[in-house]
Amino acid sequence: MAPNLVLLHGFTHTGASWDQVVAALPQRYRPLAPDIRGHGTASGVRPVSLAGVVSDVGAVAPEPFALVGYSMGGRLALHVALALAGRVRRLVLIGASPGIADPAARAERRAADDRLAGAVEQMTIEAFAQRWAGTAVLADQPPAVQESVHADRMRNTPAGLAEALRGLGTGALPSLWARLGHLAVPVELVVGERDGKFQAIASEMAAGLPQARVHVVGGAGHAVHLEAPGVVAEVVGGEPRA
Repeated sequence: MAPNLVLLHGFTHTGASWDQVVAALPQRYRPLAPDIRGHGTASGVRPVSLAGVVSDVGAVAPEPFALVGYSMGGRLALHVALALAGRVRRLVLIGASPGIADPAARAERRAADDRLAGAVEQMTIEAFAQRWAGTAVLADQPPAVQESVHADRMRNTPAGLAEALRGLGTGALPSLWARLGHLAVPVELVVGERDGKFQAIASEMAAGLPQARVHVVGGAGHAVHLEAPGVVAEVVGGEPRA
């Protein structure tokens, strides 16, 4: 049987955002790209919580699996890998972070996410999709990528995304910086050349991980899997290190 490969999307995306990567993957894998709670077909699933996401991933891939995550999905992938130690065989993290280490800064971010969640609930999905596209780390995406991402965001609901901010936001989840050394599996850290912020984070993460490699993808921004799906498929489909 082909090995399972679970792909976790970013905030405001759905599992469909992985379609181009999946199409370029070697056929030896069985890709699984679920909609995370609060998103897409899982917009109405409650509670939108870390425990719920870990349970969902464990259910969708009952056998050992490789795990891929982008941005929010990468942060969640780290939590899943620690919670399901022994079942996750390999991690590929794209534009991801272990969270905010400083408790005060994390509390400030949580308060900001709560305020944004309240605003989202008063907006249409079209209005919020346009607002989120202007986020600094996403604003320089190529027009074709912006178009496909907008179509993907329209699969969401304001209520679902608000709950995702409250339950899965950077401020809501504990920092994992101090636990990176507990990850015994190989970790591939993928970042775009134009994404200076997350290049720095990836370098710092690599220093704290037992087995890590950083891949800087030329010409790409934060959402590398959307701008360079073939390159990401090569990294994802590569053979695990001994």
